[in-house]
Amino acid sequence: MTFNFTNKVVVITGAAGNLGEAAARAFFNAGARLALVDNREDRLPQVFGDLAAVSPDRMLWVGGIDVTDETAVARMTSIIMDRYGQIDVLGNMAGGFRMGTAVAETPLKDWEFMLNLNAKSVFLVCRAVIPHMLANGSGKIINVAARAALKGQAKMAPYIVSKSAVVRLTESMAAELKDEGINVNCILPGTIDTPQNREAMPNANFEKWVTPEALADVIVFLASEAGRAVIGAAIPVYGRS
Repeated sequence: MTFNFTNKVVVITGAAGNLGEAAARAFFNAGARLALVDNREDRLPQVFGDLAAVSPDRMLWVGGIDVTDETAVARMTSIIMDRYGQIDVLGNMAGGFRMGTAVAETPLKDWEFMLNLNAKSVFLVCRAVIPHMLANGSGKIINVAARAALKGQAKMAPYIVSKSAVVRLTESMAAELKDEGINVNCILPGTIDTPQNREAMPNANFEKWVTPEALADVIVFLASEAGRAVIGAAIPVYGRS
């Protein structure tokens, strides 16, 4: 299925990460105008210089943005609106994984780090972007939770709780916005086939893992007109893992 995002503005946080890059390239190939957000200034031109060379008018780099910081998120949104005047799709790709310790041994800073990175970031970015979608009467938001969000496991509590919060945030926002023309959904990736995961688990069967490109296909679908009836879903995308 071919999707057309011509004249649509797509915002992707964590854009220079493995999944963010795959999603950005998929939307670019579908004709979207991109606002690519990352916490470092240098990574966006390194990762997306080739796309900017092809179509600079469809590329906006918003680097140096900490999506766990309210002021930085407000600045990000202002930059995007000043350039494009609209936001049609938001892909919250920023986030991360860190193995932990038993709950009784978990430092508060480790708990707060995971909750901020994975849950607070989604809350802040959605809160900043949604008013602009409401003004347009339409929008699509895709968040990234995780398969781990579905069940508690030992020594992973901060990560699991943070990703579980993303699912509940997604459902709550979907309930609030479904009658306003805005669809909110999230995906639940299994183990993603990235260089980092291959290095961490060298003896695993990489062929069973889900690729960033396969996840990007699902994200693009949810952002498209074809996904218009999908609202408040947490979609498993596990590959064969």
